[in-house]
Amino acid sequence: MADPLFTIAATLRAAFAKVTGLPADSIDPVVRPSDRADAQANGALALAQQLGKNPREVAAAAVATGLLAESCSTVEVAGPGFINLTFKPEFLAAQLAEAATDPRLGVRSAAQQRTVVIDYSHPNVAKEMHVGHLRTTMIGDSLVRLLRFVGHRTILENHIGDWGRQFGMLIEHLLDVGETEAVHQLSVSDLNTFYREASEKFEGSEEFKDRARQRVVELQSGDPETLGFWRLLVDESMRHFNGVYSRLGVLLSNDDLMGESAYNDMLPIVIARLREQGLLVESQGAEVVFPEGFINREGEPLPLIVRNSVGGFGYAATDLACIIDRVERLHADLLLYVVGAPQAHHLNMVFAVARMAGWLAPPVEAVHVAFGNVLGDDRKMFKSRSGETVKLSDLLDEAVERATAAVREKNDEMPPAEQAEVGRMVGIGAIKYADLSTDRIKDYVFDWERMLSFDGNTAPYLQYAHARICSIFRRAQVDRASVRAVVPSLAEPQEKALALALLQFDSTVHDTLDKFSPHRLCTYLFELAQAFTSFYEACPVLKEGYEATRESRLALCDITARTLSKGLELLGIEAPERM
Repeated sequence: MADPLFTIAATLRAAFAKVTGLPADSIDPVVRPSDRADAQANGALALAQQLGKNPREVAAAAVATGLLAESCSTVEVAGPGFINLTFKPEFLAAQLAEAATDPRLGVRSAAQQRTVVIDYSHPNVAKEMHVGHLRTTMIGDSLVRLLRFVGHRTILENHIGDWGRQFGMLIEHLLDVGETEAVHQLSVSDLNTFYREASEKFEGSEEFKDRARQRVVELQSGDPETLGFWRLLVDESMRHFNGVYSRLGVLLSNDDLMGESAYNDMLPIVIARLREQGLLVESQGAEVVFPEGFINREGEPLPLIVRNSVGGFGYAATDLACIIDRVERLHADLLLYVVGAPQAHHLNMVFAVARMAGWLAPPVEAVHVAFGNVLGDDRKMFKSRSGETVKLSDLLDEAVERATAAVREKNDEMPPAEQAEVGRMVGIGAIKYADLSTDRIKDYVFDWERMLSFDGNTAPYLQYAHARICSIFRRAQVDRASVRAVVPSLAEPQEKALALALLQFDSTVHDTLDKFSPHRLCTYLFELAQAFTSFYEACPVLKEGYEATRESRLALCDITARTLSKGLELLGIEAPERM
């Protein structure tokens, strides 16, 4: 195992078992990086309390076993029973060499393989994707990549808004303008204009409103002609969505579509099953469930409305149907909902009702992966200068244009076609990283200058760090694969610091997934790039007179580049080899 903290924890487990007589699998020491040494271990305190002994004595006895001597040059008992550990350079070098020859760079597979359904992106049919879809799409896509990397089975579900009363007015407007013209208008990504015209007609004409309402009845009753028009709207909208997904490099495709319409036939089943269990009650003409622990402002029990007083099904019914389908048909044991923080109350009520009904029973769990908003300079919702919601396609256009100009300025000798390609990678990467590097639960301010900077915690900084390492091998005319079996010497402090940073990739990936927070991986990559810069400035790699250390330091360069590249890949960001 490449992660030294994981290895030390296993050694400490054996040491504590030896001095306490307890089974090793019942002991769980925590080993963390420390600013007082390379790492600090905590385990003696809990064991001492369990055995009625002094924690410092327990810690000292574990150290006295000598089991840590093979990996640590210094082991000290500190405070009430902590153990400070300084690793031997040769121990770290061996761990790093193991990671260097591992295609996974030392990252463990998940101990328990799960089937995970990830609900994310969910744009609305006949509306263009906008900046409000950025966070759900970016966070969801990164989590898919991370989950797959450690071995989980993932099922992507794009829960698009493709059903409801608005389709009556959209279909009638389609018929008014003519199918051919409607297809043209939709195909040139003018979805918003089409939707706005339909909405204005609905508000301004009683005759159109009556037609639209009747069309909803025909849609819900399964009229073939109406369903054909509905399918046309969905298909043309998906053409637009897929174009945005392709530019963003996200993994979603038409195969992952599970819109609201997919659950339409299940809604009466939800009602029937809740009624059979005695959970469904009538309240003010509606059919509701009262989950325990939810109250309104007056302190009265708060209902989850499954079917309203006029017989219509709302989001709650659809969301309950989703849970039944994902658990019983897909056999998922983890449901992730990458949905904005304002939906927390609704989702919590849905999950509570699903648990009451037995549809979310252990080991199955549902998690709301909540996120904040993208804000403008005024710290209000990010809008265009005209005050409209910013289209995602326009945002990507501007990002690529700005990034290409920056690349051209940084390397004017690069061929124009390569400048354009690198500009695309940098621009798209900058937008993604600015989103993912922010703690997902927090809002963040959209700032072109900051996100496209080649300094600081940004995608361009990390991409440039990767490209700079690649250039070292081009200058040395050395095949990178040729140094992967080299065990580095780690004689200098900066070499050891870089090795320690590299060996934290494993724990970082798992920590990121444990908390469903991609910003943790971003922070790690930024710190790794900084550790490499310190190493490169202090430890000459290709300089004349340093031939004896060249191969060892090239090995450090190679695994750093691969770790940066893999880390960015797990965020859905490309790493160019030249910039």
